[in-house]
Amino acid sequence: MDVAFCQARYSIPEEMPEGSFVGDIAKDLGIEISRLISGKARVVTKGGRQYVDLSRDKGTLVVKERIDREELCKQTTPCSFSFDLIIENPIQLHRVTVEVQDINDNAPIFPRDKVNLEISENASPGTRFTLDSAVDMDVGINGVQIYALTSNDLFNLDAQSKTGGNKNVKINLLRELDREKVEYFTLVLVAVDGGSPKRSGTVQILITVLDVNDNAPVCGQSVYKADVKENSPAGTIIITVNAVDEDKGANGEVTYSIAHVSKELARLFEINSETGEIRLLGKLDYEMENNYQLSVKAKDKGSFFDMCSVIIDVIDENDNSPTIQLMSFLNTIAENSPVGSTVAVINVEDADSGKNGNVQCLIEQDIPFKIESSISDYYTLITDDSLDREGQAGYNITILVSDYGSPPRQSNKTITVRISDVNDNPPVFSLEEYKTFVVENNSPGLAVLAVAATDADWGPNSQILYFVQDTNVQGTAISSLLSINSDTGVLHAVKSFDYEKMKTLTFNVTARDGGSPPLSSEVKVTVVVQDQNDNAPQVLYPVQTGGSLVAEIVPRSADVGYLVTKVVAVDVDSGQNAWLSYKLQKATDRALFEVGPQNGEIRTVRQVTDKDAVKQKLTVVVEDNGQPSRSAVVNINVAVADSFPEVLSEFTNFTHEKEYNDNLTFYLVLALSAVSFLFITCLVVIISVKIYRWRQSRIFFQSSLPVIPYYPPGYSDTGVTGTLPHMYSYDVCMTTDSRKSDCQYSTLGGDNILVVHPSFTETVQHTMNKRNLFKDQESPEVQKPPNNDWRLPPNQRPGPSGAAARPEEAGPGAVVGTGPWPNPPTEAEQLQALMAAANEVSEATATLGPRYNAQYVPDYRQNVYIPGSTATLTANPQQQQVPQQALPPPQALPPAEAPKAAPTPASKKKVTKKDKK
Repeated sequence: MDVAFCQARYSIPEEMPEGSFVGDIAKDLGIEISRLISGKARVVTKGGRQYVDLSRDKGTLVVKERIDREELCKQTTPCSFSFDLIIENPIQLHRVTVEVQDINDNAPIFPRDKVNLEISENASPGTRFTLDSAVDMDVGINGVQIYALTSNDLFNLDAQSKTGGNKNVKINLLRELDREKVEYFTLVLVAVDGGSPKRSGTVQILITVLDVNDNAPVCGQSVYKADVKENSPAGTIIITVNAVDEDKGANGEVTYSIAHVSKELARLFEINSETGEIRLLGKLDYEMENNYQLSVKAKDKGSFFDMCSVIIDVIDENDNSPTIQLMSFLNTIAENSPVGSTVAVINVEDADSGKNGNVQCLIEQDIPFKIESSISDYYTLITDDSLDREGQAGYNITILVSDYGSPPRQSNKTITVRISDVNDNPPVFSLEEYKTFVVENNSPGLAVLAVAATDADWGPNSQILYFVQDTNVQGTAISSLLSINSDTGVLHAVKSFDYEKMKTLTFNVTARDGGSPPLSSEVKVTVVVQDQNDNAPQVLYPVQTGGSLVAEIVPRSADVGYLVTKVVAVDVDSGQNAWLSYKLQKATDRALFEVGPQNGEIRTVRQVTDKDAVKQKLTVVVEDNGQPSRSAVVNINVAVADSFPEVLSEFTNFTHEKEYNDNLTFYLVLALSAVSFLFITCLVVIISVKIYRWRQSRIFFQSSLPVIPYYPPGYSDTGVTGTLPHMYSYDVCMTTDSRKSDCQYSTLGGDNILVVHPSFTETVQHTMNKRNLFKDQESPEVQKPPNNDWRLPPNQRPGPSGAAARPEEAGPGAVVGTGPWPNPPTEAEQLQALMAAANEVSEATATLGPRYNAQYVPDYRQNVYIPGSTATLTANPQQQQVPQQALPPPQALPPAEAPKAAPTPASKKKVTKKDKK
């Protein structure tokens, strides 16, 4: 492969801008521009920087970056750089050299901007001093050509050329120098190059004239005067002596000393040999010496010196502080002390005289105390305002005493005054009113609430005891409900609360401190009892009887939604615990009936058909919404029939059907055995007692009318509640069907029993306590007669009308009974009461259905009043239902039995089938 090689040389000035034309390389080398492009011509520089670049499309060389000749070649001349031009296919290599020409772009520069030159003042005229030459980075004519010195009468310039083209620069001293006249000179040396335009550089020459010791020191004053305060501390500068020497440097340095000094002065004063400061060494006392005189010598490094005098006057100062002494002091004062009470008596003294001995006594502001001057040097500390220990329990009082010196001297003394407590603050509760919540059925002793009170007093006056004020809450003493810990204020429940009886307890708690006299405050406390689900629902309707038959009749023509009956129940709880829901638990035919979950209404779900059984039994559960919930169960008998005889025939044995429960079989057998044994035992006893009473009754009296109980005026029943203040019991014999001989009876308990036999023979048994009643009217065991607050018009009073006069109508000597029956009833009235009772029994049998009307029964509907009560005996749905029977005429009644002894509970005779027949 052939390689062509050529050389080219160009010359350009330095500092050409980028892109400047260097040369037409294509033309100079005879290369086509297309060849440069196809051969990928490029510039290659070995090392260093590339100052020139190739423009292929023009075939020229251009400046790529700024060229600085001084940076490239420094002082070397000529200055050039080379690079290669390479063309490929075929390869051609050309060497190109570019010479850089200098331009005047640099000014002459001196090595230093300032030159310090020191010349002794005794230097001889004609002495030469050499200076540094200027340096110019340019070369040739652009370098330094001439030097010039500013005009003056002491120096001139001597510039001589030396090898290499540079020049030696010197200045010559023309005459003698005097430092005391002119110490400094400033000259300017200028260097100028030969470029165009010319450039120059300057240097400043600072000439210092060096001193020669040819002058003596001179004191500034011949006599110096100074004042110094007594008791000034050691090291105090009293005065400074100054001497001036016109010489410079070491020749002008002056040293000071005290001449002809005594031992006493040497212990009190000293002088700084360099600065001339006179300092105090010992302690001055104005009372012992008030003036001192010193001789000071100022001398330079040579043999020259000068003398001066220093007079020192001692000034008296306030060097004694006042003293404070307590002559009398009470460190404790009661907070109820009157204004102006004396706390302390103070004596103040100052050893100084004149104004330095006059003192003033002060205390700090904003405290309830002040200080007063009593006699010379005595002061009294008294109260200036009322004291409050609760606001501040004590005061640290600083007594400040100062004299009138300059500056004044002060002394202080701090005393502590404690404020003793007085019981002037009642206890304060943390809350204006306390309220808490307690869930009912709590355990006795439960901490219900803690009341807290604070007392701003101190000690025993702040000890608080808590009490519950005696009050009644709904008729109950608060002490039987709550107790309080007198020390801690914690309220405890004495017993368990019942929300249904008591929902809120409001009372006051008293907090009493231990002061004398004690102070107290009260706070209202409210305890709200929260309900618990502790009561099961109670079914009000239908009423569940022990063994009687109560049935709701649904006609077979009833449509869908027919209202059969409604279960009515209540829950004595409150809130959601009293929300009741109803659901059908068991039913003979679930597809026939449904119960409303909210209202308890039992309705038919579908049309009643002939295939539906006449006897339907429903079990409805009433459940509350408490947690956990409680419930009650009610059984409802429903008869699906259109006529009462059909109902009666189907329900004849309904009440006698046995419902067996496998889980209760064992308990039923056990209970049956026990009841059988007790029944046989009681039956034997009752028969014996009956025979005995029957024989006894024949002795007392016989009557053709039934006996109505008569109670003496002093008789009263107790131990009962409700609307009936007296207790009566009735034995009523009934049957569920007149065609059957089975007999059922109910007994409403009491000690006084009215027994109704099939033969209508009535026996009053009240002779048990009769003898004791009339024997001891004042005995505490005898019942007091009931009050006569219940009063009705005469035509509405219980018992026979007009039987006795009213208490307000009787005369002063009349004895009027206050019992339930004021006078014994007549036989007609007794018969009237019996017929009314029989009428009530007939009405009770009407609950089997609305279609049944009792026939062939006389109507004896009259009101019967219960003695001792305003209530009227009416039909009771809970009574056993029996068919009505006609009463025999009064004349057919057998003689009544005579009164017998009070019977025991076991002596009540049960009516058997035999008796009924």
